Amino acid sequence: MRNDIIAHKVKAGLSRIANIKNIIAVTSGKGGVGKSTTAINLAIAMSKTGAAVGLLDADIYGPSVPMLVGERGFKPDVADTCFVPLEKYGIKILSFGFLIGEKQPAIWRGAIVNKALDQLMFDTKWGELDYLVIDMPPGTGDIHLTMCQKMPITGVVSVTTPQDIALLDVTKSVEMYKKLGITCLGVIENMSTHICSICGHVEAIFGDNGGDKLSATYNLPILAKLPLNINIRQSSDNGIPIAFDEANPTAKLYAGLASAVETELAKLPKDYSAKIGKVSAV
Repeated sequence: MRNDIIAHKVKAGLSRIANIKNIIAVTSGKGGVGKSTTAINLAIAMSKTGAAVGLLDADIYGPSVPMLVGERGFKPDVADTCFVPLEKYGIKILSFGFLIGEKQPAIWRGAIVNKALDQLMFDTKWGELDYLVIDMPPGTGDIHLTMCQKMPITGVVSVTTPQDIALLDVTKSVEMYKKLGITCLGVIENMSTHICSICGHVEAIFGDNGGDKLSATYNLPILAKLPLNINIRQSSDNGIPIAFDEANPTAKLYAGLASAVETELAKLPKDYSAKIGKVSAV
């Protein structure tokens, strides 16, 4: 853990988990914008700074983190009635995808999903963490509402792609967290431009300035503009997140994203309470 990382206050009515300083939710409101890829690479980039980081894949219906970290067959151990997360790429990882077969759908109603998420969050041996990054499911429904009401989220980051069709749903997500009293730390514009692997030509194939529009509307900083890059796709399919390869130029973009998130977190009110929280994770 890093001694310079400060715990920040969470929304009124919730208590911070004693052994987790900050919880960052990566959201979008829409599927297909690269949220999971962004979440895993952000978590790894933050760990590269010396921080103790965990990643919770909260997408029960479509967990993709097992593939992104190359552990499609991993099954977590249980100790003292708690899950033991996977430790790989310098972070601790837990996904519902580790608990069911890869082709097995979760045909569950919201109440059961909420209970499962509660167990993944609170009945896991996370240990001492500076950051827990949550890969949120798409949408703005019952699952999100329950998570925001029960889980002490420090702040969210919103992932969008540049085109207007993505902004429609991402805007709804930003509005939801605003109404629930959870700070949005900023906007990540993913697939911002396409970089040709042969000639290096840069083209905004999904349009441009989408993230800037969202930023201007809600007075939010642009945390990063990430390219549509074949290296990111290949590393994701191979289960080796690109942020882990510090020599790769694209990894530096995620390092910059991690720095930007830390900068925005530092602006939030700090939690100086001597005895922290009634909620505890093992």
